Amino acid sequence: MPRPDGRLSHDLLPGEKGPQDACGVFGVWAPGEEVAKLTYFGLYALQHRGQESAGIAVSDGSHIVVYKDMGLVSQVFTEASLESLQGFMAIGHTRYSTTGASVWENAQPTFRSTATGNLALGHNGNLTNTRELQERLNQRMEFSGELPLNAGLHATTDTEVLSGLFATHPDLSFEAAALEELPNVRGAFSLVFIDENTLYAARDPQGIRPLTLGKLERGWVVASETAALDIVGAAFVREIEPGELIAIDEQGLRSHRFAEAAPKGCLFEYVYLARPDTSIAGRGVQATRVDIGKRLAREHPVDADLVIPVPESGRYAAIGYAQESGIPFAEGLVKNAYVGRTFIQPSQTIRQLGIRLKLNPLRDVIAGKRLVVVDDSIVRGNTQRALVRMLREAGALEVHVRISSPPVKWPCFYGIDFANKAELIANGLTVDEICTSIGADSLSFVDLDALVEATTIPKDNLCRACFDGVYPVDLPEENHVGKGMLDGIEKRVVTDVDGVTFGATGGAHDALSRP
Repeated sequence: MPRPDGRLSHDLLPGEKGPQDACGVFGVWAPGEEVAKLTYFGLYALQHRGQESAGIAVSDGSHIVVYKDMGLVSQVFTEASLESLQGFMAIGHTRYSTTGASVWENAQPTFRSTATGNLALGHNGNLTNTRELQERLNQRMEFSGELPLNAGLHATTDTEVLSGLFATHPDLSFEAAALEELPNVRGAFSLVFIDENTLYAARDPQGIRPLTLGKLERGWVVASETAALDIVGAAFVREIEPGELIAIDEQGLRSHRFAEAAPKGCLFEYVYLARPDTSIAGRGVQATRVDIGKRLAREHPVDADLVIPVPESGRYAAIGYAQESGIPFAEGLVKNAYVGRTFIQPSQTIRQLGIRLKLNPLRDVIAGKRLVVVDDSIVRGNTQRALVRMLREAGALEVHVRISSPPVKWPCFYGIDFANKAELIANGLTVDEICTSIGADSLSFVDLDALVEATTIPKDNLCRACFDGVYPVDLPEENHVGKGMLDGIEKRVVTDVDGVTFGATGGAHDALSRP
């Protein structure tokens, strides 16, 4: 879908699926403010992190009301619906599904009524021990006679399992229940949740997904990215620490440590997921991407006439490449900013007409030129193959593709819905073979260590699993992965490296023969 920062979804071809973003979460505690509208604008700034559904939960101290639906933030909410959400604190969520189907029941925030009050919860990330947690939930429901009647699962998400576990402590406050249960949770989770009186936020011990804290004149804000703080006028205070739970109410802000911090922030946030106007660990994402482009130019120079970005994901790396190489930067591709993911699939006849819903070349700019084309990543290779063909048809003499991340060889289990291992083109082919497959004159990826250096974060403090296969949190057992795990639709996996399961067999073995 179109993104609020102008960035297109990764796909160029209708129906082609690139790396899907993690979810976005937002929370605000601000008596006297229009918290539903603040949350709406915060979610608008986080739309790029999930475009399947959106929701807001608001508390007035006595009741929690949840309003959610399928679609974009601007499609789900109206002026009237926001006016009806009255209270002094709220949480919001934009979803891309990584566990549980993309249906209304799985839209967030989740809600449940318990023996100790009401709870609404939103989650960014993906848990790796969901089955174990579900079994724990079942056991607590079975052996405790004091549980609320609706403590079980009402949706098929890992988020629902979490909220269910929080609800199985009728003798504890939600704050105490969270501190009891969070040490048992594995994987990536940045959480926002509320009861009638308190706003909570928590981050997994590895801090895989971002979560930030901001201050309003009369309240507090938590959000997935600092760009969402900016849009509501909140001053950045700090990041929520890995392994930290915070609680905000009329008494102020409290911080609890439920696990020791072992930082492993997601490296792909810097490459693609986060907005360029977001800061992570004190460094702007835009500056990091420009630096990556400069390093890419030093590592992989080429004689060319123009550097052009693939809008918008390759823009800042392309700027850096042009600055370092001295090759002029130019806009060679025009995007249709009003076209998102189409649900109308073109027929083969229409495909043969060369339908271009997302990008179109500027022929006067690129005809007769040797081009450096900069993009953020290659997943399946279909998008780049179509792009190279389109540029050649528009008169480009040479097309040299430069990628501002290393080859993606491993799927993500922490909140990004990458293709499974069999569909990752870099899993089965060398760089030269990928170059041949996409039809480029040359192809180069930035080195992993150079990418890490551009972030200014120590390598051991970053999750690099999609690039090097080193997973910082234990992975699910066989048949315990996939969106449909709790729906009873389990993804077929095979044992691959060191006994770890990764997805279907094979690699991109047919890429060289694809049309």
